[in-house]
Amino acid sequence: MDWLRKILHPGAVPARTMRLDTGHARHVAGLHHQGGFARGWEVAECAALIADRAVVADGVFGGAPHPLGFAMSRKAVDEAEVLSIVVAPGSRGGGLGRALLAAHLARLAEEGVAQVFLEVEDGNLPAERLYRHFGFREVGRRKGYYPKADGCRATAIAMRLDLA
Repeated sequence: MDWLRKILHPGAVPARTMRLDTGHARHVAGLHHQGGFARGWEVAECAALIADRAVVADGVFGGAPHPLGFAMSRKAVDEAEVLSIVVAPGSRGGGLGRALLAAHLARLAEEGVAQVFLEVEDGNLPAERLYRHFGFREVGRRKGYYPKADGCRATAIAMRLDLA
């Protein structure tokens, strides 16, 4: 995991990042609704995703009993797609997102994932910076991919990271 050590700054200690269980579904749904998405996930959807054997679900807790952020990816053979990553608005800017994504990517690598894909809304600069910091690179664009609350549609930047 030399690539992981290179991207974490010295002294970075992931705040209790762990696998989510279905008991966290209500908190995950709440976080997803705070994530700025046009359609948030419902509790039943979150519970189904967390329970799905093909889904890797991690949370960052920072000492709290419920997750302050989560990352979920769906695996298919040696590839994974990040379904969502969200940190609670009041917990952003302190490195939890970076710690969470580092732990999540390390877990995917441990489970044999060689390539990770994701989409990020064009113009979401904090997310783009985070992903590029980890080595994700743009591999395409999807115009009109994301529905917005005001009815318009935003472009998605498709990104890829090679873990192996």
